[in-house]
Amino acid sequence: MTEAASSKPLVGISSCLLGQQVRFDGGHKKDGWITGPLGAFFDFLPVCPEVGIGLGVPRPTIHLVGDPARPRALGSRDASLDVTARLEAFGIAQLPRLEGLSGYILKSKSPSCGMARVPVTSEKGMPAKVGVGIYARVLLERMPLLPVEEEGRLNDPVLRENFVTRVYVLHRWQQLRVERMTAAKLIDFHSRQKYLVMAHSQAAYQRLGQMLSHLKQVDLEAVADMYVAELMAALARRVTRKRHVNVLHHIMGYFTDHIDAGDKAELLASIEAYRREEVALVVPITLLRHHLRRHPDPYMEKQVYLAPHPEKLALRGAI
Repeated sequence: MTEAASSKPLVGISSCLLGQQVRFDGGHKKDGWITGPLGAFFDFLPVCPEVGIGLGVPRPTIHLVGDPARPRALGSRDASLDVTARLEAFGIAQLPRLEGLSGYILKSKSPSCGMARVPVTSEKGMPAKVGVGIYARVLLERMPLLPVEEEGRLNDPVLRENFVTRVYVLHRWQQLRVERMTAAKLIDFHSRQKYLVMAHSQAAYQRLGQMLSHLKQVDLEAVADMYVAELMAALARRVTRKRHVNVLHHIMGYFTDHIDAGDKAELLASIEAYRREEVALVVPITLLRHHLRRHPDPYMEKQVYLAPHPEKLALRGAI
């Protein structure tokens, strides 16, 4: 049955989250889940942009100032210290090094690395709105396919599961792209994602299918680029419980001719219990996988939805 990719995904990460003492005060923000359970399945590429531009440790603090849509990174005590251009240039210079990444975990609220809700001060020194860290903005603008999250947001079980799923999907895609693309490979990859994409967006699944409906005498490389852009955008959408239930019922349909009335009732009861938030998603998924082992189906066995990431991470036990 399909599960994690054959090698570890390489994921960029703010160095302080791994326990490296690169913070402005010489400290760190080591994250136990990232360095523990997740670290067993991901390889990390640590980056600290503020150290990377030569600010050193310890260093004067910086904050975001001005237009929340395009703020500047200035010294908190000395406004003449403007490192905006240096952080932007550092991010652009890192892009070739980051090409092989399958994801990125950023430090929340950091003026360099925060991807959302970073405090921005007005020119007059008053709290304004929120923005995006300078280095983070370069990543988000220049690497739109890359799954990116902050360590704080990963405390949300749904966002955590979604992020890890996207990392593995992109990693599998990157492995596929190592060799020459063929129509057969592209269609097979798409068929494996069917129920995963359906859980995120039925409309996106239909668009992806239409994209691959005519692959003769076309530029396969161009189609592949359009396909993965649409795919990763769809997977970034939060999956609702209702959509999971819909997909679970679709998958159950593959077994109705092979299981007896008691097994059908048990499956339906587990899906209904999940819908009522009485059990986690892992319960009906485990039952479906049990029946798949008893009644093998080549098409269902390759569905990523049933095992998108390593079971040991226990991500679906919390959603």
